[in-house]
Amino acid sequence: MSDPAASMIPPSPWDLRPRQPLPAAGAPITQWGLAIDAPLTLADPDAHGWAGEADMVVVGLGGAGIAAALEGLERGLSVIALDQYQGGGSSAANGGVYYAGGGTAIQREAGVEDSPQQMYAYLKTEVGDVVSDDTLRDFCDTSAATLDWLRGHGAPFEASYHAEKTSYPPLDKFLYHPDSSLAAPFCDITPPAARGHRVFHRNGNKPWGIGAGMYQPLRQAALAKGMRFHSGAEVRQLALDSSGRVIGIRVLRFADKALRDRHAKLVEKASAWMAMLPGTFPGSRITMARGYKLLAKARAMEAQGRVSEWYRARRGVVLSAGGFICNPEMVQHFAPDYAPGLPNGTLGDNGSGIMLGVSAGGATALMERISAWRFLNPPKAWGQAMLVNGRGERFTNETWYGARVGDDMVERNGGRGYIILDRRLFKQALRHAFGPGVLGFQRDITLVNAFFAATKGATPEELARKMGFDSAAFGATIDAYNCAARGEKPDTFHKTPDEMAELGPGPWYAIDASVDARMFPIACMSVGGLLVSEASGAVQNTDGKAIPGLYAAGRNAVGLCSNLYVSGLSFADCIYSGRRAARAMAV
Repeated sequence: MSDPAASMIPPSPWDLRPRQPLPAAGAPITQWGLAIDAPLTLADPDAHGWAGEADMVVVGLGGAGIAAALEGLERGLSVIALDQYQGGGSSAANGGVYYAGGGTAIQREAGVEDSPQQMYAYLKTEVGDVVSDDTLRDFCDTSAATLDWLRGHGAPFEASYHAEKTSYPPLDKFLYHPDSSLAAPFCDITPPAARGHRVFHRNGNKPWGIGAGMYQPLRQAALAKGMRFHSGAEVRQLALDSSGRVIGIRVLRFADKALRDRHAKLVEKASAWMAMLPGTFPGSRITMARGYKLLAKARAMEAQGRVSEWYRARRGVVLSAGGFICNPEMVQHFAPDYAPGLPNGTLGDNGSGIMLGVSAGGATALMERISAWRFLNPPKAWGQAMLVNGRGERFTNETWYGARVGDDMVERNGGRGYIILDRRLFKQALRHAFGPGVLGFQRDITLVNAFFAATKGATPEELARKMGFDSAAFGATIDAYNCAARGEKPDTFHKTPDEMAELGPGPWYAIDASVDARMFPIACMSVGGLLVSEASGAVQNTDGKAIPGLYAAGRNAVGLCSNLYVSGLSFADCIYSGRRAARAMAV
């Protein structure tokens, strides 16, 4: 008998499209606005002028970097951490959701039943074969203990439970379903369990910047244990010994304090503009553009007044500097289908950490793999409606998690997606936008698209003509949907009748939810990166052998969320992979 979970795993991302060319190992990397020098080989490392040295040198102090640093310190390693900015990265800037299960203390307090086996059974449908079954099982088996580790270092979590489907929970709820586990067929594979542990922290009424509530306690714990941290340090080069082992890094830093402070303020302003609005809000394109302009001014300053400093790593270097979604040139090169999307990341997500690994011969995978989030609920009415492609045909379950819907849309339907509503659903969506627990950005997205981006037709035939749908295909899609909504036959995409609304009286509406939708931007993040040993996090070369002294974690590396993302899985993978690298280094 075939495994029902297997049918839900999308075609292996390893074969989605040919890998785009990469720079050659051992050569400078100047593409995509980067400036990474070829590694320097030192015949006599002891004679080199080091500005500092430690057992572990961490490049990028976000979620993965702080996890590596703190685990290393607990295991007796000395640690120097460097960040091009102030640290935190996307882990501090995100919505603060951490994916955990298997019977965490928070789940038990909330009365949610879960086990590592159930967690594995569900995650297998999302993770696929991007990591081995052994790695996925280990992640699930250790998940509850990892959450205890976080809490032990001051990260606050709370057991207020939100049981309904949503893209993000109300601000007074801290445990919810951050995935597709409530929807069929996943709920038939394994009983659903809430695994979205949102950190107990507020950033006003904003659903972003909440990750700082978990990051900052870990950072303070690491500093208290002796971590040395240098901000404003851009890593440009790796150092090798004569055997090819990575033994250090070179950074550029401002020598003059006045220049350093001016630069830091410009970067702070750029970051503030980029984080001003959620990526799914139409105006975020404007605020993002303003952020990039300020960043360009900061870049111009960097041409003057910076000096080189070398830091020695006695045990190894951990690359944990984030993905590349905020480097438009890299996105255009590796994943052009997603270039119209809006980056969900921070300034450090420029690909430099990945390319540092490439400069030393590191192999990459899934650089074309982008997680694009097309959430349809709230408003609930949009989830009850149909989402169709450019021909007017359905292609997904509208209640599934947004990354799965986005993957279906971009990878298999040309990036086209349109929400189809009748008069009743259109009005219900407006009411749902003001429902209890609906956040401001969720309400505003609904209103903006309803009043300024909806195409209207008196009949399905008229709407099809206006949208360029195949009229016959669109009509057949409506008939099949209504038949399933009435319970007369199973829905092709596993929706149940209570999740559907029979579409009837006009007028009819189509809301553009495509990858390039003008009023409904789609948030994107990169999930590919360096190939690593799943046992240690050591970066692998193109022959599959570990590069001595070089490790990668978080979005610098291929990991648990590199097939299909669910909320909090990248944050959890950062902690998991960062600690893994530190454990391997401490042996």
